[in-house]
Amino acid sequence: MKILVLNGSPMEKSRTRGITKLMKELLEEKGATVEYIDLGLEKLPLFPGDGGNENNMRLKKLYKEAEKADGFFIASPEYHNGMSGALKNALDFLGGSHFKHKPAAIAAASGGSKGGINALNNMRTVLRGLYAMVLPDQFVSDPYCYDEEYNLVDREAVERLELMANLLFEMTEKLAKTQTGQLR
Repeated sequence: MKILVLNGSPMEKSRTRGITKLMKELLEEKGATVEYIDLGLEKLPLFPGDGGNENNMRLKKLYKEAEKADGFFIASPEYHNGMSGALKNALDFLGGSHFKHKPAAIAAASGGSKGGINALNNMRTVLRGLYAMVLPDQFVSDPYCYDEEYNLVDREAVERLELMANLLFEMTEKLAKTQTGQLR
């Protein structure tokens, strides 16, 4: 079972990366094969709207990993009540064939108290448009949940992310078995 973890922060240092790195570790501990794409380190070209950029190596990696994935964990900072432009751009390059019948869990790193919800709603809407099965559970963290290196360290936040990892793993496993006819 393969899960693609996508860090949607365009920043080289970000709290969103703290979420995605921990989720990658949690899913690997459960036995998932995890591919990790970090949009802050692997900058994509702008989506041209016409399917160009076929030879871009970073895009080829995005396409390949999304195609192979049985499930997704996608996180973004909240910028102006929405997901990051870097994440939206990456999702624009993908299509329904990458997400159909696959679960997706979403998370947001808030810049302040009670932020992040609008980014989650924005991600949920776009992922539904891509036919992803967005899980009802979601995760938001505030700045106090991180140490100075942007690692997620708040005990309650880590426990909450562990619950999401369990749910994503279980749903991905069940849906992957259904797709291959192993579930009866």
